[in-house]
Amino acid sequence: MDREPAQQGLRENLLTAPSRPVLGLTLGDPAGIGPEIVRACLADAQLPRQCEYRVIGTSEGFAPGKPDPASARASWDGLKEAATLLGNKEIAGVVTGPVSKEGLHAAGFPFPGQTEFFAARSGTDNYAMCLTGGPLTVGLVTIHVPLRDVPRLLKKEEIVRTGKLLAGFVRRRAGREPRIAVAGLNPHAGEAGLFGGEEKEIIAPAVEELASAGNFSGPHSPDTVFHRAAQGEFDAVLCMYHDQGLIPLKLLAFDQGVNVTLGLPYPRTSPDHGTAFDIAGTGRANHESMMAAIKLAVELLAKSCSESQKISDFVA
Repeated sequence: MDREPAQQGLRENLLTAPSRPVLGLTLGDPAGIGPEIVRACLADAQLPRQCEYRVIGTSEGFAPGKPDPASARASWDGLKEAATLLGNKEIAGVVTGPVSKEGLHAAGFPFPGQTEFFAARSGTDNYAMCLTGGPLTVGLVTIHVPLRDVPRLLKKEEIVRTGKLLAGFVRRRAGREPRIAVAGLNPHAGEAGLFGGEEKEIIAPAVEELASAGNFSGPHSPDTVFHRAAQGEFDAVLCMYHDQGLIPLKLLAFDQGVNVTLGLPYPRTSPDHGTAFDIAGTGRANHESMMAAIKLAVELLAKSCSESQKISDFVA
């Protein structure tokens, strides 16, 4: 892959109308598929024209499919640059390309993932990870932690806090009170305590508190709740741990899934897939999830604009 023309192409495809909000696009690990899916999105006729796009990072000097410490550091540099631009209000939101957590951590990255990085850099304590795509939207109470630690980390207060963030996100998009299902932790949602006590002791009290402020129900059996949500019974599912929510979402919407960090003072989204080092540079990368992440960021920017300067006023 010729990296010089590729990077040049990224710059040539930037929208430059200064009156439009600027959305940052990080390339992620430059040895992964990030540069090519960003380039594909900028060349796609479906790219929303309501924003200017600023590419953050470079693919120059990196070989597709060959990650190394330098490419990991480059992805970290891109995150730091994006956070600085957001803090200076030079960009209004950011869509982050896929990074290698293993590579970042080997380079000394002190955060579990990009979600936690942007929360820390923006001074945000009340945040959560949410994934949306196809018929599903899921919020996660615990995120990047070992599965063995999840029961210990589940707290009523955390379920309530995350549930409120998830409801706010869905309400903002739908324009109405959302129907949120809260998943249990154990098989059959504990089967009245036979298969675990977290539902009775922690999750059900949290649902009761949430239900007093919104349309929440549960705890629901995890083996059926996602089917019910995909059929339209619920607008979103509040999940107790990472893979509980990501497995059904990726099964039903692998190429449309978007990761969005709730609670930040600006939109931050990302495609819901990894660096795909094995196919980087082969032309096989699908940019659909990256495009969905861009569209969601633009949608969220639109909803945060004042009535006097709605983003729709800038539509080309």
